[in-house]
Amino acid sequence: MSSALDGGVPGSRGSGVRRRQRPVLLGRDAECASLEAVLAAAGAGESGVLVLCGEAGVGKTALLDHAVGTARGFRVLRAGGVESEMELDFAALHQLCVPLADRLGELPAPQCSALETVFGRSAGAPPDRFLVGLAVLGLLSVASDEQPLLCLVDDVQRLDRASAQVLGFVARRLGAERIALLFGARLPGRELEGLPRLEVTGLHEADARALLAPVLRYALDDRTRDRIVLETRGNPLTLLELPRGLAIEQLADGLGVLTGESLSGSVEESFSARIAELSDESRMLLLVAAAEPVGDPAVLSRAAERLGVGAGDAPDELSGLLTIDHRVTFRHPLVRSAAYRGATSRDRRAAHRALAEVTDERADPVRRAWHRASAAAGPDEEVAAELERSADRARARGGLAAAAALLQRAVALTGDTARRADRALAAARISLHAGEFDMALRMVGVARTADLDELHEARAALLCGQVAFASGHGADAPPMLAAAARRLRPSDPAAARETYLEAWGAALFAGELPAAGRLLDVSRAVAELPPADPPRPSDLLLDGLATLVTAGRSAAAPLLRRATAAFVSPDGTSDGDLPWGWLTTVPGNVLWDEHSWETINARQLASARDAGALARLPIDLTATAILAAWRGDLAGADAAVAEADTVIEVTGTRIAPFGAMFLAALRGWEDQATALSDSSIDAAVRGGQGIAVQYARWTRAVLCNGLSRYDQAFAAAHQAAAEAPQLFLSAWALPELVEASAMTGNADVGADALERLADVASAAGTDWAEGVTARSRALLSAPEDAADLFDEALDRLSRTKLRPELARAHLLYGEWLRRRGRRVQARTQLRSAHEMFAAIGMEGFAERSRRELLATGESVRKRTREPAATQDLTPQERQIAMLVRDGMSNPEVGVRLFLSPRTVEWHLRKIFDKLSITSRRQLRDALPPG
Repeated sequence: MSSALDGGVPGSRGSGVRRRQRPVLLGRDAECASLEAVLAAAGAGESGVLVLCGEAGVGKTALLDHAVGTARGFRVLRAGGVESEMELDFAALHQLCVPLADRLGELPAPQCSALETVFGRSAGAPPDRFLVGLAVLGLLSVASDEQPLLCLVDDVQRLDRASAQVLGFVARRLGAERIALLFGARLPGRELEGLPRLEVTGLHEADARALLAPVLRYALDDRTRDRIVLETRGNPLTLLELPRGLAIEQLADGLGVLTGESLSGSVEESFSARIAELSDESRMLLLVAAAEPVGDPAVLSRAAERLGVGAGDAPDELSGLLTIDHRVTFRHPLVRSAAYRGATSRDRRAAHRALAEVTDERADPVRRAWHRASAAAGPDEEVAAELERSADRARARGGLAAAAALLQRAVALTGDTARRADRALAAARISLHAGEFDMALRMVGVARTADLDELHEARAALLCGQVAFASGHGADAPPMLAAAARRLRPSDPAAARETYLEAWGAALFAGELPAAGRLLDVSRAVAELPPADPPRPSDLLLDGLATLVTAGRSAAAPLLRRATAAFVSPDGTSDGDLPWGWLTTVPGNVLWDEHSWETINARQLASARDAGALARLPIDLTATAILAAWRGDLAGADAAVAEADTVIEVTGTRIAPFGAMFLAALRGWEDQATALSDSSIDAAVRGGQGIAVQYARWTRAVLCNGLSRYDQAFAAAHQAAAEAPQLFLSAWALPELVEASAMTGNADVGADALERLADVASAAGTDWAEGVTARSRALLSAPEDAADLFDEALDRLSRTKLRPELARAHLLYGEWLRRRGRRVQARTQLRSAHEMFAAIGMEGFAERSRRELLATGESVRKRTREPAATQDLTPQERQIAMLVRDGMSNPEVGVRLFLSPRTVEWHLRKIFDKLSITSRRQLRDALPPG
């Protein structure tokens, strides 16, 4: 019977696995059954994921080896974390996926290109990390068509962060593939959070005693054996290793047996003691193997030869510690750790120097630079320059964390103070983009130890402001960014303007929360800037937004229109692929221009998709959802929200549920809308994102007006309209405030709101703005004027695509007519409103119009939300069904939703069953319109 040690019996990693019909690992029947269940599911076409968790030496690797031994018919792919490679992006992923390189051509072009780039097989733009995840998912899915896959990833705690993120992404997106994905980890990090876990604990007493007996060198009494079992907590590796270094008197007296909390520390000490007894040649060979993370025996042999150490036949004394065959493998990661940490710094440098000399500079320049840096005893400009070049290569492959780590090493090896400051700022910038905010600030601190000139100090200040905004400290960012822009003005006016645009966006995001950077302060500073000559589109945008705050809509409108025209232009802009993101849609919102809003946002969305910029997608999808909802396409808005949620789930992007809030408000779903707005306000206050507070109050006003709760609508709209009164959210709240004021008798407040709304319409000049203003004015006008104003509102809004706004005009007109006893005319308007609301799915407003119709004497039945069959679909099934209905193929749906085509097909079969249809063509009739 084999042990449950990580590597099986001593000295034979994996040799404890035998092919039998039942688990054979000592005391691991339950764990083996769990693994075999995952394998069985994968073989049947339902992928399985399991994370084996437990302390060092508890038997995780032995269980993974058991899975290999029982996975008949599976192709096995393995990868493992190596401590010395933790800062090299995609290192572990490379181990796992390189055997499948011949299948890359079967992936969609963007996915193939992403993997070719990160693996250094071709040059290209740095791919988004989650596009890489989607590509790996696709690659594994393609390979599983041929035979089931068993993917093993051991020592997760030592994975490079990029690989861990990608593999966590893949694990969450596996569906109907023939893939089993197993992880071994001491403590799984955030990347594997929420995945199915199997806790691997120490052996029970009887099994532990059975494992201990063969390795004891002395006969011991039961009491002493029981004490060893108790204090090692049944950890197999500790049971096998600890007695090796103890003298008989220590065993007899119980001295030397583990009494602290760190089992792995004691086992590593045991390995260190064994290594100390080796010959100098064997120790050096073990050290070189520990410093060489790939496990390539040819590289090890060449490096050892340079050091005068023979690696062709590993010395017998290394048996039980190191195996050299087709790969170089350690009995346990703690052997590698003990060999490396126990060596002198001089020997470590010698090992890395030899490895650098035998590493091909053309094939693997980054790893060669890494070894050279580890071999340096002090500042070395040649090595620092090579690290800097390697950082550029790593960044080009999408390895931001690796680029940051390489630059940090370069900083440490730079002797010249000015050059060190330059490299530190570069390292800070890359660390920021990699999401390593603390490291970014540390690198800024390193740069500031030099006597920085004004330009470099300005760039340091800019980085601090960008870190504050990116890390969720929204209220701190605007003044920091504005201060950086002021410092940049004299030396780099173009950079200063771009920084002011960042500051303006951050201030808008912060809103009117206490301690937030005031939008007015930033805008006044922009107004003092000399004009750009010639102005770029971003300059027009900045000047227009600043003028909006300092001088009002009328003064800003011409500038905002020029900026919008530049961004809408089919010829593109000098700003490339619209790097200013969501800020480019602000003019369309301010000017109530649905067409430019749609055009610019569609370009933004397409740009993000083409570039694989998944972290940007949630903002663009949210804008898509809001516009679709405002046009009455709630199904399309649902799809955009669901897709945004999918991206947020896999990327961890922080964004308030703007689209979901507006949808719930339009539908009149009070519980959902209230829960979303309350949680959004709490999160926004904590993160300094006041725009979400104002947005939540506006959507609450929409909800309450639809539910005829006018007092609550008045309170919410009054708050939303009062904040940052020159901007689009406060303007969107004005019609809600006028309506609630008219219904609650707050005529003075309504009149003030109407006056502000009229200014908005005058500056905008669109049918949307003019139509809503006419509708609002009718509510507060004399009877002889109101009818004409309602007719104008209906005429103008019918020219737009904004069906909810048109339906609300019919509703308000019908209510006005009914209150004046004109029931026949009221029925016409109310019937139109009710039919439109019901068709759109605006249940709150539909019920309000139904009650009004009843009051005119007309009988109207309530409508259900949608056919019962479609209610049975899960949110993901609804999303897939709508995309397929709209003509997308399974691979296209998979790319959009981060699923494999096989999983999409699996979901479609379930959708067809629930809707009682048999073909994709029938989906158009089976789904509600939208």
